[in-house]
Amino acid sequence: MPTPLPHGIHKRSLLRNDVYQSIRDAIIDGTFAPGERLRDPELEAWLGVSRTPIREALLRLERAGLIVSQPGRATIVAPEDPAATSNARQVVAAMHELAARLAVPLLVPDQLSAMVVANADFSAALEADDVDAALAADDQFHAVVVDASGNAMIPVVLEQAMPVLRRSEFQHFSTDAARHSVTVHAQIIKLASIGDADGAALATRDNWLSLGAEPSI
Repeated sequence: MPTPLPHGIHKRSLLRNDVYQSIRDAIIDGTFAPGERLRDPELEAWLGVSRTPIREALLRLERAGLIVSQPGRATIVAPEDPAATSNARQVVAAMHELAARLAVPLLVPDQLSAMVVANADFSAALEADDVDAALAADDQFHAVVVDASGNAMIPVVLEQAMPVLRRSEFQHFSTDAARHSVTVHAQIIKLASIGDADGAALATRDNWLSLGAEPSI
């Protein structure tokens, strides 16, 4: 797909992280297809920033496995790799399991309420076939637990592993199978509300491991 036309989506003061997220999201949603060449001048025109933050973003995306750089030749969107996606899914599931195990004894009513609201937003987004909103609501749901865990290494590891898995998430949330996650989220909330850290952790792990698979119940 051609690079989107400039339309003022960003200002010159755009933070480096926003440049990274914009290119990442364009890869995840298929705007930039696997195998497509990414050209600095076109990205600069699209985002309205200089080459420096573009190159920094591309380096981060390469480390995350979403692009492949061929020195002196081209920078292309990495093809989807089932093995890499499976590896990322296992790491993400393990990190969220750990987060839940640590967080549940510490969660306060306001945090549980935030999870309920996020799951309701997630459900509404799926009903509206709004994948971007569903991803955002799902992020908000899990962020409550990650933040409450108090382990600063968990988000660091997740930032490295999530980009590859995100393409699978985007596809999954475009299907009816994603509705199963609403039920699992509700189960996690219930287990957390009664202080069952092990149960909530295992349910969280299984939720991530089942990503992309048809629900069994």
